[in-house]
Amino acid sequence: MRKIVLALALIVTTAATAQVFTGKGDQKFQVGADFQSGSTGVQATYDYGIGENISFGLTAAYALGIDDDISANFDERAMLRLRFNANIGNVINVDPNLDIYPGLGFSNKNFGGHLGARYFFTDGFGIYTEFQVPFASYKTEVLTPSQEIYNQFTASIGMSFNF
Repeated sequence: MRKIVLALALIVTTAATAQVFTGKGDQKFQVGADFQSGSTGVQATYDYGIGENISFGLTAAYALGIDDDISANFDERAMLRLRFNANIGNVINVDPNLDIYPGLGFSNKNFGGHLGARYFFTDGFGIYTEFQVPFASYKTEVLTPSQEIYNQFTASIGMSFNF
């Protein structure tokens, strides 16, 4: 019984002291599923803190499940994005385990923005959700259905890890 109480106390203490974004030198890795009109896929992100509330990173995504009426090659299914985040969890101070991060991204598809949130249960593990929207596509003509992949509103959800 004593061991169970001690284990629960350690878990609660660890969860209570988890901090989502610690500033300069902080590193986050996230992996999850992304959803958009016409396809679903996988997404991985890496963010590196360069200041108290600023991080830069990289996103890689690939559309796996595509509607039958869309024919897309590898270039149209794959997306690579450089990203900038303003980590404002400590500014709004809702919960020390929660970080909200609006940001901008430059990808091989478009220039856009994102809004994400991470919640850490321990110092090393949490969950995230993120919404991305393009502000400007690099193609000026009307996009084909295959060119719309990662060139439209997308939502993702998955796991977040500290390095």
